[in-house]
Amino acid sequence: MDSASDSPRIVVIGGGIVGLCVAWHLAKRGLRPLVLEAGKAGAASSGNAGAISHGSVAPLAMPGILKQVPGMMMDPAGALHIPMRYWLKAAPWLLRFVASARTPQVEAAATALASLFFGTLERHKEIVTAEGAPELIREAGQIYLYRDDAQMAKDKAGLDLRRRHGLRMEVLDRAALAALEPAVSPAYTRGVYLPDHGSSVNPARFAEVVARGVQRQGGEVRAAEVRAIRTDGRRVTGVETGAGVIPADQVVLAAGAWSARLLASLGVKVPLETQRGYHMMLPDAGVTPGRVLSPADRKVFISPMEDGLRVAGSVEIAGLDAPPNEARAQLLLGDLRAVFPDVRTDGATSWMGHRPCLPDSVPVLGPLRDWQGVWCAFGHGHLGLTGSAPTGALIASAMAGERPNFDFAPFRAERF
Repeated sequence: MDSASDSPRIVVIGGGIVGLCVAWHLAKRGLRPLVLEAGKAGAASSGNAGAISHGSVAPLAMPGILKQVPGMMMDPAGALHIPMRYWLKAAPWLLRFVASARTPQVEAAATALASLFFGTLERHKEIVTAEGAPELIREAGQIYLYRDDAQMAKDKAGLDLRRRHGLRMEVLDRAALAALEPAVSPAYTRGVYLPDHGSSVNPARFAEVVARGVQRQGGEVRAAEVRAIRTDGRRVTGVETGAGVIPADQVVLAAGAWSARLLASLGVKVPLETQRGYHMMLPDAGVTPGRVLSPADRKVFISPMEDGLRVAGSVEIAGLDAPPNEARAQLLLGDLRAVFPDVRTDGATSWMGHRPCLPDSVPVLGPLRDWQGVWCAFGHGHLGLTGSAPTGALIASAMAGERPNFDFAPFRAERF
């Protein structure tokens, strides 16, 4: 083929960090992808906690979760919140979520996630190094914080699962914890240090760098809202946007929490729910931890960033269309003060984004079985940044016919 116009047209639906990483690897192979994003490219991923956690193979639904869900739902300040108006709509997803907490399903999910996350930090470094921005990745590990041994024991199942899949971790007593993070409240007397984990110091700039890399390598990033995937028979022919139809030979669906709506028109149903996450960004917190911290009793991540300190977390199941709940964001400041009592919160700003979550915590990846030319790359839940770079490499490699050494079967949409 002599020109770009003669080449098979690949359209990537979604310009979040997953879609951008897929496009980057496609562009690296000379495949000239077109990324379509309804908003600003990367904006959907700009507010994440920045954690790059290859060892986070334990799914959200672990054995015993059924006992915890009712209490969390009834506590308006709890880590999980579902507004009364949304309970009925969320119920089918919650039932699937609880069902996936059985031990065989948990083990299968962890094995699948471990295969996806293998070499994650190196995949991220590959992109930022190629784009001349290696400073975006911090390699200082992460620490889970615990108030005492009893609280740490509650996490034993998840920690053991991570160890079995090769995650290196060190248990810290108070003295060792204080040596690494002297500003942490003395109420936290134990820590689990994950020295091989990393983080992005600016997720928004990370996405911008990846988008520029797509364009540098011959791809395109364009603002457009995709309304439907066009097909002829069982073969994709293009995508329908507000500005008209764009022809395509192959489509990568990486639209995050909006992906299920586009799949539904093809008769493919996946139990995708949005877990709305929040962060508070503090420009002058007066404290700078050396790495990402996660207090186990608070279910949040505290991340040092280029432009301040970020505390991110909260799970709110309230759908795609409800406005942000500022009260949920403000609760994060209390979580932060529990770890750093003297933190300065003046000038703090809030953000809300949608995490595309599946009941078993395993994303949907790979080609659709019954539709030629449709590929999926969505549903990474709380690990979108972590999974973005390896997902991009694997999807692009498979689309290019390189036959990557990876089993897509546990990730198929048809498993539901």
